[in-house]
Amino acid sequence: MQKIFILLFSIFIGINISAQENNFKTADYSKPKKYIINDIKITGVKYLDTDVLLHIADFRVGDEIDIPGDEFTATIKKYLKQKLFSNVEIYYIPREENKVDIVINLVEQPRLSKLTINGIRNGEVKTVKEKLHLRIGDQVTEDLSSNYKRIIVDHFLEKGFYNVNVDVRTKNDTTFKNTVELIFDVKKGKRVKIKEITFEGNKDVKDKKLRRWMKNTKTTSIINIMKKSKLNKDEFEEDKQTLIEKYKSNGYRDAKYISDSVYLIKKKRLGLKIKVDEGKKFYFRNISWIGNTVFPSEYLSDVLNIKKGSAYNKTLLEDRLNVEEDAISAVYMDRGYLFFNVQPIETKVEGDSIDLELRIYEGEQATINKIIILGNTKTNEHVVRREIRTKPGDLFNRSKIIRTQRELAALGHFDPETMRVEPIPHQEDNTVDIKYVLEEKANDQLEISGGWGGGMLVGSLGVRFTNFSARRLFKPKEWNSIIPTGDGQTLSLRGQTNGRYYSSISVSFMEPWLGGRKPNSLSVSFQYSAYSKYNYYSQNTGDDGSFEVIGASVGLGKRLEWPDNYFTMRNDISYQRYNLTNYEMGFGFDNGSSNILSYAFTLGRNSVDNPLFPRGGSEFSISARLTPPYSLFKKDNFWKLTAVEEATAIANKDANQSNESAILEQESQNRYKMIEFHKWDFKATWYKKLIDNLVLSTSIKFGYLGYYSSNLGYSPFEKFQLGGDGMSGYNMYGVDNIGLRGYSNNSLTSEERYMDPLTGAERTRKSAIAYTKYTMDIRYPLALKPQATVYALAFVEAGNSWSHIDNFNPFNVKRSAGVGVRIFLPMLGMLGVDWGYGFDKVYNSRGVEQEVGGSQFHFLIGQQF
Repeated sequence: MQKIFILLFSIFIGINISAQENNFKTADYSKPKKYIINDIKITGVKYLDTDVLLHIADFRVGDEIDIPGDEFTATIKKYLKQKLFSNVEIYYIPREENKVDIVINLVEQPRLSKLTINGIRNGEVKTVKEKLHLRIGDQVTEDLSSNYKRIIVDHFLEKGFYNVNVDVRTKNDTTFKNTVELIFDVKKGKRVKIKEITFEGNKDVKDKKLRRWMKNTKTTSIINIMKKSKLNKDEFEEDKQTLIEKYKSNGYRDAKYISDSVYLIKKKRLGLKIKVDEGKKFYFRNISWIGNTVFPSEYLSDVLNIKKGSAYNKTLLEDRLNVEEDAISAVYMDRGYLFFNVQPIETKVEGDSIDLELRIYEGEQATINKIIILGNTKTNEHVVRREIRTKPGDLFNRSKIIRTQRELAALGHFDPETMRVEPIPHQEDNTVDIKYVLEEKANDQLEISGGWGGGMLVGSLGVRFTNFSARRLFKPKEWNSIIPTGDGQTLSLRGQTNGRYYSSISVSFMEPWLGGRKPNSLSVSFQYSAYSKYNYYSQNTGDDGSFEVIGASVGLGKRLEWPDNYFTMRNDISYQRYNLTNYEMGFGFDNGSSNILSYAFTLGRNSVDNPLFPRGGSEFSISARLTPPYSLFKKDNFWKLTAVEEATAIANKDANQSNESAILEQESQNRYKMIEFHKWDFKATWYKKLIDNLVLSTSIKFGYLGYYSSNLGYSPFEKFQLGGDGMSGYNMYGVDNIGLRGYSNNSLTSEERYMDPLTGAERTRKSAIAYTKYTMDIRYPLALKPQATVYALAFVEAGNSWSHIDNFNPFNVKRSAGVGVRIFLPMLGMLGVDWGYGFDKVYNSRGVEQEVGGSQFHFLIGQQF
């Protein structure tokens, strides 16, 4: 019975509601009735927040309204104005007394189920959809369709398709209720390029010059074949701003952009017309200073370096006051005046001349309070602090902060591209905290490589730890990796082997701050190499001969303060011993030993701003390596045997060896027992930033090996080899490999003829005692990230080598040019590949043409040219 009652009641209410709805639609607006709103409900929505939608209505619960009344009409208009609904209806349900419930029924716009773009390639569809940022389920409104259409049109306009046409339509999706497929029909048309750019209003500056000022927007021509000739709106806007900035930098203080227009010349070509107002050209006249007590006006004017009568240039003025490294603000800040400020005021404009008054506020000198270091998660703080040139208690110094940034970058432990310095001034007590924000980068290196040298394939395995900590070696609990790190020391281990004929190991260690108080470096190294018998000429092998090289060195380095604090000095003492056992090297003896004890002095200067990709600065070094001049303290031909010694040599000779050969071999052993020479090296490189990050690098290298006694002649060791990639699978005895791209390895090493003292036969060998090399390259970075530094380069190169100093001619060189790329990976170091073309022929000692450089590829590991 209860269920029947509820059913009848529901039918009654439904009939009543329907009746009331009809009454509302047909109600007489001239006879409204007043009601109190009891409740308001939103119906028909699925995705939108009903609480938010309720606030759009012009009425609230408890309000007294007229039914029918203007509130309902206004509310319907407000909902439709949102463009989220295709239909809006409002009903009311009478309740007790004079109360009513309001029902707002909303029909949502259809939802997006699929987007289709016709008329373009699949790759273009993907690119366009990424730009649209569409989401399935979004409401398809008129605004959404128009916005999507605009994005598609703009995309193709940027690509140069100025005749693009896009039609929009929808298609009902029967799969889901109230959903549609949005379809764009694209007709790109032909790509349109800029044919001409003209100007209006330019009286002094010619159109040709104005077009050069526009960096991005160019016309189609042979001259601009490598530049884009399509119209890009953003780039065009940037170029219009650049035009006005260029005008103002040339004295046209009041120059301004007026308008521009785009017109179609023919189907595939368009023109641009830009209207400007040049205004009058102005010049600097009188510049005066006010408020300066630290520096005299004459000195500040010299630093400012703006001459009377030069074109008025606000940008130049700002640069010379505040921006450039030697600006007025830099002069003050290097004296501690952190709170310095200067305001240029135009005091008089007369004709085409402007007088300036530069009003200075010097403020008090700021003292450094605290040094804050952040980001050194691996490197110990004392390693960072000892490189910082701004100490607590010192006056603020801008140049020292910039220098500190360079020194921290040179450590190699931090990313120079993300390094920041943040002064935190406290003007109330004239102090400043300086915060150095660093980001560690991996810089330990692993080398696994193979190379060809001496007629064999040689494999190399090496590791280089550049942030080693020797003091933690026996404290494994303090290690934060597989080795102790954090103290900035360098430990290198390297091994090479051919398997059967050759093996080599080397170990080196470097402490950059010996004692921890001053930047005096200590380095030690040890090398050992062993070779089985391998005849240099006949290429025959055997098991009864060997050649050993044992070497060690110790060096001390020091940073100098004079001539300036970019200079360094280094002293090294090294010893090498060469042991031959039945091993022919072409020196005149197969058995015996040679010794080299030498002292090397190196003076260098390095001011580059970034060790991986320098944009400015220079580096040079000059070094001399000297052995004691033993021959000066001995008689001429000291190696010659006495009659007794000759008899002894004959008595000890091999069975198949002649008497003369035995004597000559012993004399050669005497001659080369203690090697003597003096060796000189000079290297210089300059870096110059051209535009943006485009950098010009120029370098000069020179090497010379000399002797003390003309009777003794040149040392058989420590000579030079020139040509190719500058790398070798291995070196049998001290040879400096110098790369010169565009030619094969060692092909530019001077060839000399000599008489073999053992056999009496004439032979030739590659042997250079002097070389010179010149390099110029332009490089541009492709990536400057902690994970990898990548840059491309184009180079020209020239060089040559000589076997006798009498033939030395620094202008007689072999030339080449080419392109390449460098990749620095923290784990592997510098890698690279170059293609070079050698332009000149190579001749042997008899003047016979050997080869032309031609096309050559070079692969590089761990070095730069």
